[in-house]
Amino acid sequence: MSTHYEVLGVSKDATGEEIKKAYRKLARKLHPDVNPGEDASEKFKLVTRAYEVLSDADKRANYDATGNENGNGQTGFGGGGGFGGGFGDIFEQFFGGGGGAQGPASRTQRGRDALITATIDLGDAVAGTVYPLEMETAVTCSTCQGSCCRPGTSPVTCTICHGAGQIQRPVRSFLGQMMTVETCAACRGFGTTIEDPCIDCSGQGRVRERISKQLKIPAGVASGTRIHLANQGEAGPGGGPNGDLYVEIEVRRHKIFERDGVDLHARMNVPMTAAALGADLDLETFDGSQVIEVESGAQSGDTVRLPGLGVPRLRGGKRGDIIVHLHVETPTKVDAAQRELLEQLAKLRGEEFAEGRMENSGGMFSRLRGKLGNLGA
Repeated sequence: MSTHYEVLGVSKDATGEEIKKAYRKLARKLHPDVNPGEDASEKFKLVTRAYEVLSDADKRANYDATGNENGNGQTGFGGGGGFGGGFGDIFEQFFGGGGGAQGPASRTQRGRDALITATIDLGDAVAGTVYPLEMETAVTCSTCQGSCCRPGTSPVTCTICHGAGQIQRPVRSFLGQMMTVETCAACRGFGTTIEDPCIDCSGQGRVRERISKQLKIPAGVASGTRIHLANQGEAGPGGGPNGDLYVEIEVRRHKIFERDGVDLHARMNVPMTAAALGADLDLETFDGSQVIEVESGAQSGDTVRLPGLGVPRLRGGKRGDIIVHLHVETPTKVDAAQRELLEQLAKLRGEEFAEGRMENSGGMFSRLRGKLGNLGA
């Protein structure tokens, strides 16, 4: 079997330009449009394959190193003995394309998908809701029912391409005269023309309208959740099917609760006296008013948990919790009577000369203080 170099008639050290020049010379002679013989056609395939390998630096290096074009000890045109698509690529590179006819295009196309945002309150995300959607979109023309034609008429076959949607025209190349295929300008590739278009949609088969619909939003949604509504997007041209509609949820911030997954967090300010004595305080939740039991001696940072009153899980399961974070309020202004009462309380608690206490009384500071006291004795 001849090597690719021998097929092109070049030496093994031929330059890329020499390889291209040799291929062009042989292609002019062997191309099926110029030389329709079966033997010439087979030779043209060999020449084209040889050029495909030798014109690519990586393929050529592999071919030179292994003696074959696949790098696996086998020769030929690739797996299955097929031509590997090389002929079409090379032909397009040199002759500007011109594959076989594709047939007329269809006026009927699928509509585009649409994305809109629905903004809801946190309470709606907890309980679920029905949201009124208002949107402007493309809908199928009710006058022509998507046919694009005035009622009672229909598209007619294009007189230029005779329904093919494409036309052939001769061009001259280095191979001689060849035929190229291009989209028919008269019918824009549809193969038919609309001589009497629908007045309402201007021959598009669809019009823009403002529509309203009710969207059921399930409990548990969060900001960023997308609800997919199949076939509820824009209507397609020429009576084509609708695209899809995606609704992205955005949840407004709440004045009391902050969401963390399925849990809701809230901060409750507790008066100093209520924290000291204990108290029952009311908290308005999405399930009605709930009692927060503040135990005697409560400190800032303590939490009270209300199980099962948080956000439902979107795909089922029990709800999260409400977690109330307590913040003990120390009065910033006291009148004379209040001061007197606080001083009495401090005396009763032995805190009239109160000192700051470290959390770890046996730590480094207490040991250091003891040593300093011994030095002064």
